[in-house]
Amino acid sequence: MAVNICGTGSYIPSHVMDNDGIAGLVDTSDQWIRERTGVKRRHIVDGETTVSMACEAGLQALRQADVAAEEIDLILVSTISSNVILPCAACEVQKRLRAVNATCFDLSAACTGFVLAYNTAAAYLAGGIYKTALVIGSESLSNLTNWKDRGTCILFGDGAGAAVLKADARRMYFPVTHSDGGKGGALTLKSRHDWNVLNAPVQGDERYNGDEFFMQMDGKAVFQFAVKKVPEVIRETLERNGVSQEEISWFLLHQANKRIVESVAKRLGEPIEKFPMNIQEYGNTSSASIPILLDEMNRRGALKKGQKLVMAGFGAGLTWGAALYEWI
Repeated sequence: MAVNICGTGSYIPSHVMDNDGIAGLVDTSDQWIRERTGVKRRHIVDGETTVSMACEAGLQALRQADVAAEEIDLILVSTISSNVILPCAACEVQKRLRAVNATCFDLSAACTGFVLAYNTAAAYLAGGIYKTALVIGSESLSNLTNWKDRGTCILFGDGAGAAVLKADARRMYFPVTHSDGGKGGALTLKSRHDWNVLNAPVQGDERYNGDEFFMQMDGKAVFQFAVKKVPEVIRETLERNGVSQEEISWFLLHQANKRIVESVAKRLGEPIEKFPMNIQEYGNTSSASIPILLDEMNRRGALKKGQKLVMAGFGAGLTWGAALYEWI
């Protein structure tokens, strides 16, 4: 038993912050940002929330799949930036879409999140536990970004992407995923809820406003990790499934940095044309980046029947992985 991606959707906030806007906040320039990251602009929530964007992306995916909300058995939302803790974002999506028959939960795996959520849903579908799933990656990273930190604020943006999956009788392709918590210090974010009654901060306490409550990243370490591990996990996935690299039409990588994508393509010996990118428009949207890219390619007709594609995510944890899919 395999899965069929029968519909995709995405939502992008209308408010745009270009590199000149970033240059008004920190010592940088449009040229400096483009050369090092490939990012030209990013979209920032302005009234939207992680849940509202997830709902819009999910609704688009359902409409394209011609699937009623009541048919959904499982809703997974991958996010590190939900505006709600209880109930979870997936349950809020269920409520707003009226997907009354769905089991719902969130998944937190940062930039590898959509790949892991896709794999989780695929396993449930392949096992016959559920028949139809809605998988969403949604992030409001602007709420977690230190806009005084040049090393991170140039990178991140907001948005959501979604896919409807159905159980399918075709061959199942097995994913490969890895984690290395020992190197997790390369990309961190401390929760503001990490206080107990004995050390809770009083109003105005500077401990509550420290940099550790925003994303912090060792850019060099993350770059070195990604350009080494992503090609390895792609090769491992193809080998596990007995598929040659030449059979792959598209490599959909997490949109973290243009130089990372280019380095992965070079190490795999593949033309950069097989690695679509939209980081120039959206920046790094974490778990939303792959489904947004998937939806854009789907809606412009770039994905053809019979093409094989690899989705590969990598990021905080450290966690990385790849999934193989044949478009139908």
